[in-house]
Amino acid sequence: MSLVGGIVIFCISWWMCLFVVLPIGVRGQFEDGEIPEGTEEGAPAEPMLAKKAIWATIGAVVCTAIAGIIVVPLLRYYGA
Repeated sequence: MSLVGGIVIFCISWWMCLFVVLPIGVRGQFEDGEIPEGTEEGAPAEPMLAKKAIWATIGAVVCTAIAGIIVVPLLRYYGA
């Protein structure tokens, strides 16, 4: 896998992992009982974005490693 290919796979898998972890542990403002004026009651009370970005990065590293170790050699072997 080339450097550019690895970066592309990492970026795609990072966004996929981020969308997977975004809904985990989210509580709406209506569940906490405090709804600041001017906000949607279904908006997250505490989104924890930094923590989720770290988990997305870890997941993307794992997905990129799997792609580099398993998927790319199989594609080269079968001539795709």
